[in-house]
Amino acid sequence: MARAGRSLPSSSLGIGVVGLGYWGPNLVRNLADLDVCSLAAVCDLRPDRVEGVVRRYPAVRGYLTYEELLADADVDAVLIATSVSTHAPLASAALAAGKHVFVEKPLATTSKSALALCEEAERLGLVLMPGHTFLYSPPVNVIRELITSGELGEIYFISASRVNLGLHQSDVSIVWDLGPHDFSILQYWLDDTPASVLASSRGCVMPDVPDVAFISLTFPSGTIAHVELSWLAPSKLRRTAIVGSQKMVVYDDTSNEPVRIFDSGVVLPDPRTFGEYKLTYRTGEIVSPPVSPLEPLSLELRDFCESILESREPVSSARLGVDVIRVVEAVERSLAARAAVSLESDPRSSEGRRASETARLHQ
Repeated sequence: MARAGRSLPSSSLGIGVVGLGYWGPNLVRNLADLDVCSLAAVCDLRPDRVEGVVRRYPAVRGYLTYEELLADADVDAVLIATSVSTHAPLASAALAAGKHVFVEKPLATTSKSALALCEEAERLGLVLMPGHTFLYSPPVNVIRELITSGELGEIYFISASRVNLGLHQSDVSIVWDLGPHDFSILQYWLDDTPASVLASSRGCVMPDVPDVAFISLTFPSGTIAHVELSWLAPSKLRRTAIVGSQKMVVYDDTSNEPVRIFDSGVVLPDPRTFGEYKLTYRTGEIVSPPVSPLEPLSLELRDFCESILESREPVSSARLGVDVIRVVEAVERSLAARAAVSLESDPRSSEGRRASETARLHQ
């Protein structure tokens, strides 16, 4: 069986997919095309879904119970694409069975449960990875490089809109459904978690299920971010503006030019006399850098497999998954209090986290 601390030939890394509803078939399709693993088995409670995959991929074994899949000795890692409420118990069972685990976002329904999964994976020397697919998006990584290289200067603020008409969920609010996308991207870009959160929301269609939310995040660096989420909008919009002291960027996930860099800004020269403050507005060229056409989901699954084979932490780490849930929980506290709230302290010290990660990677 593949373990985090053991190198294996790629052909021996067998993957099982649990849940063949909306997202599971996408996982199956991408896994079947990867050269670093083999799609060994699938599982779903609906026989027709299982039969459809097995018919297309005859070498894949189909199961109707999770226990059967976990008992399959050829399955070294499990990909979980089921309803959010089942993520933690299914992931826990897979870890107990000695399987590496990939869980579609969010990792769990509470940060406490997510942290328990992290600690269990570290104790067993297994890879646990939440499926924050946007961290593997080529445009997102182009922007991350612009930020980390300092080309944009100090990041003043970020404004993001993620809206569409439809896709109402019955078991989660708009914050749990769409929020983790932007929260993970912001933390990936800024390499930090927010210090405080202020949110407002409304359940327009179903009063008890918020379908629109406006969230303001303040980061320790001083950067502020505004995130607009909605299932109730006239058109689909995936647009983020990043404003820095040197340059600005517009990221539009639906555009043929997903990243546009604006060499624009404001210059405040030293005043010659008291009270003389004359702003100079600088407007330069607009550049659309080349962006790889590779599918983020394929890159994400490759990273999961290679993190197992190479005994390393994936880009979408379990630690980041816990922090994303902490932000979602802060949003919920802000909504309940109708006020700004601070993020609760991370129960893991940075020193203790580094020690546990070092121990896991050397097992």
